[in-house]
Amino acid sequence: MSIVRVAVIGIGNMGAAHARTLVAGEVPGAELVAVCDVRREMESWVSSHLPATVTYWQDAEQMMASGTIDAVIIATPHYDHPEQAIQAFQHGLHVMIEKPAGVYTKQVRKMNEAAAASGKVFSMMYNQRTNPLYIKLRDLIASGELGEVRRTNWIITNWYRSQSYYDSGGWRATWAGEGGGVLINQDPHQLDLWQWTIGMMPVRMRAFCSFGKYRNIEVEDDVTAYVEYENGATGVFVTTTGEAPGTNRFEVNGDRGKIVIEDGKLTFWRLRESEPEFNQRFTGGFGQPECWKCEIPITGVETGHPGLIRNWVDSIRTGAPLIAPGEDGIHGLTLSNAMLLSTWTDNWVDLPIDEDLFYEQLQERIAGSTTKKDKAFSGSQPADLSQTFK
Repeated sequence: MSIVRVAVIGIGNMGAAHARTLVAGEVPGAELVAVCDVRREMESWVSSHLPATVTYWQDAEQMMASGTIDAVIIATPHYDHPEQAIQAFQHGLHVMIEKPAGVYTKQVRKMNEAAAASGKVFSMMYNQRTNPLYIKLRDLIASGELGEVRRTNWIITNWYRSQSYYDSGGWRATWAGEGGGVLINQDPHQLDLWQWTIGMMPVRMRAFCSFGKYRNIEVEDDVTAYVEYENGATGVFVTTTGEAPGTNRFEVNGDRGKIVIEDGKLTFWRLRESEPEFNQRFTGGFGQPECWKCEIPITGVETGHPGLIRNWVDSIRTGAPLIAPGEDGIHGLTLSNAMLLSTWTDNWVDLPIDEDLFYEQLQERIAGSTTKKDKAFSGSQPADLSQTFK
């Protein structure tokens, strides 16, 4: 395929940004040929901001069936991602979806099954996977430099959101509208990196979510989760939208040292010998392994959303390996679903989770939601979110 004809579904903040990326020529081998948004008023935005060659559609399925596109980027509300992706696969289209993969794993699993059956290229917009710091962390762990992982600890509390943010849309921070709070809106990247960098998922979890702790909302805005891995390692994940100033610190401890990513830097404290080896030979009263603070060369630049779209298009055209396969989206979502389920049941949750139980619990909260999902998303223009991605 020489040129991939791409359509963007959902011209909100992120969808508009992806459309601009394509129009700017930042994705060789791809052309933006169509956009779709259920809001009729967005047609005027399309005509004034995009080339006349870009067709506006109000109905996504009609556009998919038109035969005028090869691939879609889905940037609609969370609940719609799996449903629209499945429709696209059924129409023989390649798919890239914005995070999160969906709201509950039961629907995302069906999306993954549809993707596999279609044979089309499926990618997730996990743009943080292009950050050289996390790529290097993953490399150091996979190559054995850190040894066996013993503990993970991520404090991600710099997602501050005010009450006015939550009040800006009736769908925001509701079970019916978004399906969750900080875990589903702000943390999908960290929940992806938490397991992607270390190469393993927990086997069980105990979590404590607070709902409306800092803001007048019905979903979670403060979370502390403790996890256990099959190899005996443990981990803690702490997040909130209610603290200022916040912290973003990811620490991974292995039997050959410790790696910390904070303030845009990666620091590796490396042991001269592994801790088990030291412990076996050491006979003194007090002591610890010799430790070196290493300067780790970090190469490359973070390519972000445009980089991931380029990778997806390259994969369609040449079969290049994907940075973020779409099927991976279920892993981070499993973690956030498990945190909520543990809180709702006030108990430990084994992974993989009981998807039917989570779905039932979610439906109970949707039924009790005081604000219903507004599929129309009345009308503001797309905003610039370029400083909110990290």
